[in-house]
Amino acid sequence: PRLERPARIILISPMIGVTRYARFAGLAALPALLPPFEKAAWLGIVPEFNPFKYNSFPVNGARQSHRLTVALQDQIARVARERGLQDLPPVLTFQSVIDFTVSTPAIVRRLYASLPDNGSELVLFDVNRRAKLGPLIDPASTQALARLLPALPVSYRLTMIGNEAEGADGVTARVVDAGATEETKRPVAMTYPAQVFSLSHVAIPFPMDDELYGIQPMDAGNPRFGVSLGAIAPRGERGALMVSLDSMFRISSNPFFPYLLARIDEVIAEPARASGARPAGARRAGPAAQASFPDTDPEFDEMLRKAQDVELDSVVMP
Repeated sequence: PRLERPARIILISPMIGVTRYARFAGLAALPALLPPFEKAAWLGIVPEFNPFKYNSFPVNGARQSHRLTVALQDQIARVARERGLQDLPPVLTFQSVIDFTVSTPAIVRRLYASLPDNGSELVLFDVNRRAKLGPLIDPASTQALARLLPALPVSYRLTMIGNEAEGADGVTARVVDAGATEETKRPVAMTYPAQVFSLSHVAIPFPMDDELYGIQPMDAGNPRFGVSLGAIAPRGERGALMVSLDSMFRISSNPFFPYLLARIDEVIAEPARASGARPAGARRAGPAAQASFPDTDPEFDEMLRKAQDVELDSVVMP
């Protein structure tokens, strides 16, 4: 049996790379070899109040994530060098410019820089330049988009969602088509909430009215899960809560979710026409293209094996 060749790949905050500090995670766990310091094997041990994910995170998880992304980047580079990724379907990616965990530069420089001119698109959500936080905003955050953008032209469409102008309420999509050097602005009928200064990878797939993660949850007076995590804005003395305020501040829903949904619906309805016309010479998936994707890939299997391999120097809590 053969796998069907997809007409389009849609990625939401793909883990092409992670923070560079993850490579040193294993060193932080070394004290856990001694029973009195077993908690050193965890980056954080906190109460498990989220019904859909663990809040605590082991050091070995960070270590394996780093090893997996290194293997993935190596494979992308090798395949691009040998075959040029010519058979890869168009890729549509949604990513926050600011992300503490998933590396946005890796998406731009390790994945998209290797893509052929096949109708791919990268959608970046910029910081909120209307947020009234003044000196509290790190200047590096407001400059992140400018530092991230590649030299034009590029082989894919680049879309940047952000404020119409510095301090403006309106939101626009700044679009640079593949092969172009000039951007066009398209209005987006949405606004950046004043209290939100950026998105995060955990926020992008959830709407603002999500019952657990939304800033404006449905039926807020009677939360289905006992608490609406996305709507909490705690104030009080530090040390009174069982969790850090940092975890409460992180946004977990997307004010531009309707835009994301509309773009995905567009791609599903017309995969060949999304992100502009299909480039000349690009071909639809035929039997030959489908046959080139077997149900097992020894190279990919080996990559996963290396990432999942737990060596003697790694620490795993029982």
